[in-house]
Amino acid sequence: MNEFQKNAVKYIDENAGIFTGVSDAVWDYAELSLKEFKSAKLYCDTLREHGFEVEENLAGVKTAFSGKFGSGRPVIGILGEFDALSGLSQAAGETKRRELSHGAPGHGCGHNMLGAGALGAAFAVKDYLEKSGRPGTVVFYGCPGEEGGAGKAFMAREGLWRGLDCALTWHPSDVNEVYSGTNNTSIQILYNFHGIAAHAAGDPENGRSALDALELMNTGAQYLREHVKSDCRLHYAILDAGGVSPNVVQSEASVLYMIRSDKVRDTVKLVGRVDKLAEGASIMTETSFDRQFIDGTAEIVPNFALEDVLYDCFAEVGLPEYTEEELSFAGALRRTYEVSAAPGTGPALDPELAAQVSEMTHGLADSLCTFLLPKYHTAGFTPGSSDVGDVSWQTPTAQIRCVTFAFGAAGHSWQNVSCGRTSIGHKGLITAAKVLACAAIELMDNPAALARARDEFEKRTKGGYVCPIEPDAVPTAL
Repeated sequence: MNEFQKNAVKYIDENAGIFTGVSDAVWDYAELSLKEFKSAKLYCDTLREHGFEVEENLAGVKTAFSGKFGSGRPVIGILGEFDALSGLSQAAGETKRRELSHGAPGHGCGHNMLGAGALGAAFAVKDYLEKSGRPGTVVFYGCPGEEGGAGKAFMAREGLWRGLDCALTWHPSDVNEVYSGTNNTSIQILYNFHGIAAHAAGDPENGRSALDALELMNTGAQYLREHVKSDCRLHYAILDAGGVSPNVVQSEASVLYMIRSDKVRDTVKLVGRVDKLAEGASIMTETSFDRQFIDGTAEIVPNFALEDVLYDCFAEVGLPEYTEEELSFAGALRRTYEVSAAPGTGPALDPELAAQVSEMTHGLADSLCTFLLPKYHTAGFTPGSSDVGDVSWQTPTAQIRCVTFAFGAAGHSWQNVSCGRTSIGHKGLITAAKVLACAAIELMDNPAALARARDEFEKRTKGGYVCPIEPDAVPTAL
C-alpha cells in the first residue's frame, strides 16, 4: 500500500461518521425503487457540501444523479445504490422479527450501506486528487431502482457509462470476496388485458373475459417452457384477476412477466415469443391488451484484470475486528435460520472453494465470516440478476462483497435489515470504502493496469451490447 492509499484509508476512518450517518438515514427512509427521493436529496446535498459537481435526473430517471470531481483522465466511476424492498420493515439490532411499521419497506439487500460505502470511496479519491495534484476524475453515481427499475440499464441506453475508463462497486454480503463471474439477464413486461363486463349467468354471450385471456396466456407459457433453451426462465405474477365476483365476466386483468436467460440477446428474443402468447390469448377471447415495459438487465461481463487490483487492495486493507457483543448479536441472528451449504458467489461456482469456506467457518457454524475468500476467477454463471451487468458492457467493471450480515443469512431477509443499522454493517461499509478507494488510486497511478482491463474488456465485449431497455420505455415504479 503506497502513501496515497494509506492516506485514503486514514481519511475514511477520520470521516467515517459522514458515511455511516448517510447509511443510517437511508435505512430510516427505506424508499422503494425509483421512489428514493429523500435518499437522493441527501446524497446530492452531501456531495455538493463536499465540493462535488452534481448532476441530477440522469437519463430521465428522476432519482438518478452523479457527483463529479477532478479533470482529465482517467475517469473512474464508483456506483452507489439506495433502494429498499417492500414488506421488510424491521427494527434494527433485534434478533427477532419485529416490524417498525406493518407492511412497510426495509433494506433487506443492504443498499443503504452500498451507497454510503461507495460514497466514502469517492470522497477519499477526491481527497487524493486534491493532495496529489494529479490529473483524473472520480464520479460517484447514484443508481436508483436496482431492485425493480434497472436504473443503470436506463443510463446504459443513453451510453452514459462509455465515457468511463472503468467502474467499481461493491455489495453488502455475508462473505468477504472479490466477485467474479456472470449472471442471469432479466426483462419484466406488464400485460394488461381488456374485455367486456357482463353478468356471467344472465348475459354471458355478451361478455369478453380479460381473466380468460390472462389464464390462456399463462397456459401458453407452460407449453412454451418445453421449447426454450435450458437456461431460459419464465416467471409471472397476477397483479389483477378482475375482482372477487364469480358471477361477473371480468373485464380487466393484469399479469407481470419476468423473462430470463443467461444472455441478454436471448432474453430479448424470448420476449417476442411471450408477446405472441398475449396476442394469441387476446384473439381467442376477443379481448384487447396493452403491454408496458418495466425494466431489463444484461449479464455481467467479468474483468479479471480489475479483479486482481481489487483483491490486492482488499488483502492490504484487511478486515474489521468484531467485539464480543457484535459476535453475540450475530450468533443470535444465526440461530434463526439454517445454513446447509457454503454461501457466497465463489462457493456456488467452485465445490473446492465451498469446502474451504465450510472448514474455515467451522462447519458453517460461525456467526460472522472473518476472512477474505481465496482469489478465484471465473466466467461461470449464477442465477441472480443485476443492472451492474449493463455497466460492464460499456466500461470495464468489477465489484467486491464485504461482510455486513450474519453468516449464511438469506438475501432479502429481515435478519439483513436488522444488521444494516448496526456497528457490523458500519464496519462493512467502511471496509468497502477503503478497498474501492485504494483500487481507484492504484488504477489512477498505474496506466498499465487500466490498459490490461481495457484490453480484456474489448475482447469480452466484441459481440456488442444488446440493451434490454426498449427504445420508447420510460422508468416505471411498480
